[in-house]
Amino acid sequence: MNKIIFHIDVNSAFLSWEAVYRLRIRGEKTDLREIPSAVAGDVKKRHGIILARSTPAKKYGVRTGDTINDALKLCPNLVMVPPHYDLYESCSEAMMEILKEFSPCVEQYSVDEAFCDMTGTVGLYGSAVVAATLLKDKIYSELGFTVNVGISTNKILAKMASDFKKPNMVHTLFPEEIEQKMWPLPVGDLFFVGPASKRKLHALGIHTIGQLANTDPDILRAHFKKYGEVIHAFANGIDLSVVAEEAPPNKGYGNSTTIPFDVDDGSTAKMVLLSLAEKVCTRLRADNVMATVVAVSIVDIYFRHSSHQMTLISPTNITNEIHKAACKLFDRLWDGTPIRHLGIHTSKIVRGEVYKQINLFDMNRYEKLSRLDAVVDTIRERYGEDSVKRAIFLKGPVYHMAGGISPEKRKPMYKEGITL
Repeated sequence: MNKIIFHIDVNSAFLSWEAVYRLRIRGEKTDLREIPSAVAGDVKKRHGIILARSTPAKKYGVRTGDTINDALKLCPNLVMVPPHYDLYESCSEAMMEILKEFSPCVEQYSVDEAFCDMTGTVGLYGSAVVAATLLKDKIYSELGFTVNVGISTNKILAKMASDFKKPNMVHTLFPEEIEQKMWPLPVGDLFFVGPASKRKLHALGIHTIGQLANTDPDILRAHFKKYGEVIHAFANGIDLSVVAEEAPPNKGYGNSTTIPFDVDDGSTAKMVLLSLAEKVCTRLRADNVMATVVAVSIVDIYFRHSSHQMTLISPTNITNEIHKAACKLFDRLWDGTPIRHLGIHTSKIVRGEVYKQINLFDMNRYEKLSRLDAVVDTIRERYGEDSVKRAIFLKGPVYHMAGGISPEKRKPMYKEGITL
């Protein structure tokens, strides 16, 4: 039996979810999806980029990732609303529950995308197209937003199909349809081909997916190494990955933050690193894992990137230890140029029982810190992450748990947005 895979992709997810909430819950009359609008970050906190935009805004040339200033130059009447990630997570969870009604095997690919293995299930509906149509219509009728559904025999082709004409559409891309439907597309439309790869492929005279599919693999291997083999296989519709219900374990944990002001002193920078270590280590402990390698990344005011890493004596998930290592790396790395962005990243993750190499004089300290972190995690989980914070952050300019999604972006504080 041939595999039947669906890829479900929410149309303009963040903006659609904002629009539905405002219409159904707040009782607003204007649909954000029908006017030039966008979900955008906070310029004051230097997060001022477009996160999602409506189809009318797209017609003005507004793109996801544009700065707010650039977007307003293209579309002066652009209506902008702040992001609220709690809402998006709720909408995503509701959609996943509907997908599970249609398929016993659902893989959430991102907050607004998922794969369903429909093999052996589509017969209940008559055909794959009928099943996909019923699925998308159920999402729209119950949740109020639209999705595209791509249908094929593997994940890569299903994902490519869902990117065809939008919104609220069902498309097929079976192997026998590749030459007609996929090969004429620009090579940059192929999944896994980014802007840099596209430029390199253009330099080789490869402008369409079909040209890539018919290029000698040895040529691609010579210019792209293993990556060349991957994109050649994708261009030919070859993908051996399966729909997996459980996400693979994290290979690394990290958080970074764009700082609202230029940091020009080491003490403030190390305070930011402490706030990042709090977030990273909370995640490590939640998954009951430890990190062996710690890295620090810096972006200065001239947007120059630099990073450095070190291997620890033994794995750890203790906040103080990760922060101590991060500060050592920072001192080696920073050249004194004012900083706008900092990050902590960990890798070589260790799971299960770990034998820790402990200095004789630090043994009691390690045990105390471990217990202290565990107690703090419990309190924050029960009462919120702001229920316990280090004294250094009480009157400081830095939020005590930086990185990831900040509280103001999580909770729907719509008074900050525009009421329509």
